[in-house]
Amino acid sequence: MKIVTVVGARPQFIKAAAVSRKLRENHKEILVHTGQHYDANMSEVFFKELSIPQPDYNLGVGSGSHAKQTAEMMVGVEEILLKERPDYLMVYGDTNSTLAGAIAASKILIPIIHVEAGLRSFNMAMPEEQNRILTDRVSKLLFCPTDTAVRHLKDEGIVNGVCNVGDVMCDAVLYYSKNLENYSDDYFWNRQIGIFGGVDPASKWYLATIHRAENTNTAQKVEAILNAFENLDAPVLFPVHPRTKGLVKELIGKNKYTNILFVEPMGYLDMLFFTKNAIKVVTDSGGLQKEAYILDTPCITVRDQTEWVETLKGNHNILAKPDSDDIFQKVNYTEIDFKNKANHYGIGDAADKICKILEDVKK
Repeated sequence: MKIVTVVGARPQFIKAAAVSRKLRENHKEILVHTGQHYDANMSEVFFKELSIPQPDYNLGVGSGSHAKQTAEMMVGVEEILLKERPDYLMVYGDTNSTLAGAIAASKILIPIIHVEAGLRSFNMAMPEEQNRILTDRVSKLLFCPTDTAVRHLKDEGIVNGVCNVGDVMCDAVLYYSKNLENYSDDYFWNRQIGIFGGVDPASKWYLATIHRAENTNTAQKVEAILNAFENLDAPVLFPVHPRTKGLVKELIGKNKYTNILFVEPMGYLDMLFFTKNAIKVVTDSGGLQKEAYILDTPCITVRDQTEWVETLKGNHNILAKPDSDDIFQKVNYTEIDFKNKANHYGIGDAADKICKILEDVKK
């Protein structure tokens, strides 16, 4: 079986690392990188660290408006599909790369595999929500990470080709976190590059990432979030997303932050280390809140809702507003039920299940 896989953003590289390793044992995979994430720290480092095969095609689309970016990806993916004539197109998650690949394949009647199907935040103002709903509508095989995702699809009348295989991100976390014991703490700290000066290692820390448009569309929101970090009782390690770098630099010019360690975006192993060993994680990332859950690290998610609703049980993940007081209160004063934490995302065999289903389909 010949499969064209489309990736373009950091979370997709991680998911593809888990699946491609198994997929290529019995199938031919053509890997397409749209170039949605093109910064070396957001792209190249993941291919090297996770031993992902180098892309057969790199569209180099880069940034742009949603319409421009998606349209350029669709044109590029369609050309590749017409040339390669695969049996399936595989896409992951909910980015513009996901939607572009799905639409391009659907128009020329190439069946679509959607890995991480069925997630819903029920907020149609989010581009990710639009992308995942539209992709699910045109997919032939829908591999869900949870029972909740299966129920969402059933509620929308989608039942054929749907299967809960577990979470491929769980595969990646469990597989790659085994490597952490091969390195010292100093190894990971010494790899961090301070954006605005050096970084001093800390014995305990919070880990934070903020990048979503709803939290970074004004300097006031970013400043409120940074003020919360500044007042926490341990240093906050903050890998700065390219989208927020300009705003952060502007705010540092106005304020003196002594409790925040601003660093470049990290590779995957670094993020696993700092997530696993953090006091808590504060983020608006869909992937990081789930990685924190799998690694038993409490998380505060700066959003009004989350597609990973299972993480909210027992306060292992807590929603907060982009408000200094709300973030500070949630970080410091929320009690967590560590005794009754459930395993919602599988045992690290989602990629095996996907490949088994593809083998059965081939027969």
